[in-house]
Amino acid sequence: MTKFVYDQFAKDYLKELLMPLGEVETSRDVPGEVREIDVWFTPYPAEQRGDAEVLGLLGRFATTPSIFEPFRNAVNLNQIRGCIGKLFDIHANLLRQSQRENKRVHETDLPWLWILSPTVSRAILNGFKAETDENNWLPGVYFLPEYLKTGIVAIHQLPPTPETLWLRLLGKGNVQKQAINEIGTLSPNHPLRSNALLLLANLRATIQASQNIDQEEQELAMELSPLLLKWEEEAIQRGLQQGLQQGLQQGLEQGVKTERRATIENFLQAKFGVLDEELSRIIERLLELPSEEFTVLLLQLSREELLARFSG
Repeated sequence: MTKFVYDQFAKDYLKELLMPLGEVETSRDVPGEVREIDVWFTPYPAEQRGDAEVLGLLGRFATTPSIFEPFRNAVNLNQIRGCIGKLFDIHANLLRQSQRENKRVHETDLPWLWILSPTVSRAILNGFKAETDENNWLPGVYFLPEYLKTGIVAIHQLPPTPETLWLRLLGKGNVQKQAINEIGTLSPNHPLRSNALLLLANLRATIQASQNIDQEEQELAMELSPLLLKWEEEAIQRGLQQGLQQGLQQGLEQGVKTERRATIENFLQAKFGVLDEELSRIIERLLELPSEEFTVLLLQLSREELLARFSG
């Protein structure tokens, strides 16, 4: 897939998922030179945060200030160095800002870097001394030495569980295909399903509108088509059901209103011998009253009293 198409999808996707948990910026400039951070995340205070558990592993990442750098193809040595360089530039800028404002920066205030890669070679992991923490984290999550504040996620190594679904959707090949199928099996009421499907629909539309579609993009668009077709059919069915319910409700309300109007017209006709233009004009006002109330008024009031009360 072309880098631009994937980059935009990944940024939009992570932004949409993380927004309930904190402030999210995409394509944020790095001070000092023309470089960008893909996704910058700052968590809300605990009382303002949405449900992080629904995001599974991604929700765990989003408990602290974080930088997310997703890659479509296997991340290489220089790309990791570039990401770490951006991270340290951000750290240095935050420290300078705190000094200017005479504030203290705690280690927990400095953002963590999460590099999301579809695959990662053993040579890369060994070269950066990246290790797993199997007592606290799932397989596929690697950590660089502590003060580097960097994690590398080898998406192809993540177990295929609901906890990793939202990260595996950023994977490649069979890993991504399986995640796409799992999205389709989620309940229509799942809080993230519709947003994810909308983003995937936008991705498919972008691919189909592209002048130069490669084999990988063609396969992804084909993989998405049945899922999105099912989603469209569900939306149509929901629309029909809602329309039917609304139609029945409106029909019932209209029927009651028609019956009430006929009752008032017949009552006026019987009491005053004629339903002239003056009396006809007060019917709409009488319809606004409960039936028991307008019945009493029609029995008690004279023509002049009715006109005086409801002609205004």
